[in-house]
Amino acid sequence: MDDIDRKIIELLSRDARRSLADIGSVVDLAPSSVNDRIRRLTASGTIRRFTVDVEPAAVGMGVLVYVWIALREDADEAAFRNHAVAHPAILECHHVTGAWSYLVKLRIAEMSDIETFLSGLKTKRFLGRSETVIALSSAVEGAHVLKEA
Repeated sequence: MDDIDRKIIELLSRDARRSLADIGSVVDLAPSSVNDRIRRLTASGTIRRFTVDVEPAAVGMGVLVYVWIALREDADEAAFRNHAVAHPAILECHHVTGAWSYLVKLRIAEMSDIETFLSGLKTKRFLGRSETVIALSSAVEGAHVLKEA
């Protein structure tokens, strides 16, 4: 991957609908060459998907919550991971170092959904303990991996 690939990724991460001609004008390539690079980056797994950025409040999911989770000692970790993948409120789930097992990022409609989420983990015998952090606002939010200097 060269600097042009990195620039293409940065441009697409800001707007995945950006035209090939527009990207080409920024990186000084023909649209067909940009398309070839995007196809190669997608085939290699560097670009995993193209997505839509939805305003959470507009779809009734205005509450952003982070939950530190320590699994029970007898929890089936593979089952927990499968549960996380399938759960509609979980945006991200990260296995972490330190006192916690996982950090989970949730988008929910209202505060009472936190209790419902935690109750579900308890019912499935995953949850040993947890700590919940509610985001008041977000100064930076998005999927930008590469940023311009």
